Amino acid sequence: QVQLVESGGGLVHGGGSLRLSCAASGRTFSTYAMGWFGQAPGKERECVAVINWSGGEQNYADSVKGRFTISRDNAKNMVYLQMNSLKPEATGVYYCAAGLRPPYNHSTDYLYWGQGTQVPVSS
Repeated sequence: QVQLVESGGGLVHGGGSLRLSCAASGRTFSTYAMGWFGQAPGKERECVAVINWSGGEQNYADSVKGRFTISRDNAKNMVYLQMNSLKPEATGVYYCAAGLRPPYNHSTDYLYWGQGTQVPVSS
């Protein structure tokens, strides 16, 4: 089992940057693909970034390509999401999740979830 705890959220001005962190517990963390999801108020949770077990492959939603970067440190059981050039429409709760099965682009592809961290982006 993997437990996940996100941190790093907070109010940011449009155009600003924020780095989210996800601390994982569990000896099998390094075997999981990991994803970051964003959920805007009243909308479905959407996958914004995915990283494979080794960190060698990353995939991004078109809406964040070139602005967001996902990374992981398996030695520290950590996953990160660097968010640059934030837009007000990025406002929402951000979750990290441990993958269950490919293609890892939908919430149903994930097994374990953190509690989320709020990211309000002002205009």
